[in-house]
Amino acid sequence: MKKLSGLIAATFTPMHADGSLNLDLVPRIVDRLVAHKIGGLYVCGSTGEGPLLTTEERKLVAEVHVKAAAGRIPVVVQVGHASNYEARGLAEHAAAIGADALSALPPTYFKPDSLDMLLACLKEVTAGAPDLPFYYYHIPTLTDVAFNTGDFIRAAPAVIPSFAGLKFSSHFLQEFQASIDQVQGKYQLFFGVDDMCISGYAVGSDGAVGSTYNFMAPIYQKAIAAFDAGDNKEAFALQVEAGRIVALMLSHQKMAGVKATMKFIGLDCGPSRLPLKSLDDAGYNALVAELDEIGFDKWAMKG
Repeated sequence: MKKLSGLIAATFTPMHADGSLNLDLVPRIVDRLVAHKIGGLYVCGSTGEGPLLTTEERKLVAEVHVKAAAGRIPVVVQVGHASNYEARGLAEHAAAIGADALSALPPTYFKPDSLDMLLACLKEVTAGAPDLPFYYYHIPTLTDVAFNTGDFIRAAPAVIPSFAGLKFSSHFLQEFQASIDQVQGKYQLFFGVDDMCISGYAVGSDGAVGSTYNFMAPIYQKAIAAFDAGDNKEAFALQVEAGRIVALMLSHQKMAGVKATMKFIGLDCGPSRLPLKSLDDAGYNALVAELDEIGFDKWAMKG
């Protein structure tokens, strides 16, 4: 596969008004991401509402993204599940359809009570696709599984032969920095907090995975270019600006406002599954008015 790098869009799962899948929209979404030089797709994660989809739905979502990507950019499929057996089946499916890499949340109902148990669970899952690079999905605010990622990196390769790195979705930047020091370039670490993208980049991330790269990648791309050129002041000023926009979206029913922003750029991904909230027409109109006021259109990935 192509090496994962740059901005990786954690894709939304489009839905009709009744909550059923609207997969006909996926090729348009993927084409837009490719046109804006997104580095890869992360499918069925938190943004894609993977834990709220049925197993069969998750397979369909993965299939349509792999087909739409058509080898132009890599596709990472998140297969974590409360059942390791279901997760292993999803891993087998991801390999069968030609996904480029695998990722997984830990089990989150009966949670692993030790790092060894977490690794045992992930070993079982990744056995379903032993030839796919595996990236652990660390997002402790949602999973309540918070083993230190440096310890995880030290132990994982001996248990999970396909271990390739992890997605670090936590604000604990010091832990991320220490984990980067731990890997010594052997594995890839991706930062998963959009409004701290440059902070993660500054301490050595291999790229970033996030929701807002679906519709406002240009501001992050400009910030990264500024950082690479040595203009740290400009890079962090752009990060702050991006953070204001993200905070505005989240102020509209959290992820409901983020998903609704896809409609703003002409790719209406519909409502979310319960217990996530969705914006009604009045809520969407209020969001648009505030996006216009803050100058979001300058960065929006329209057309």
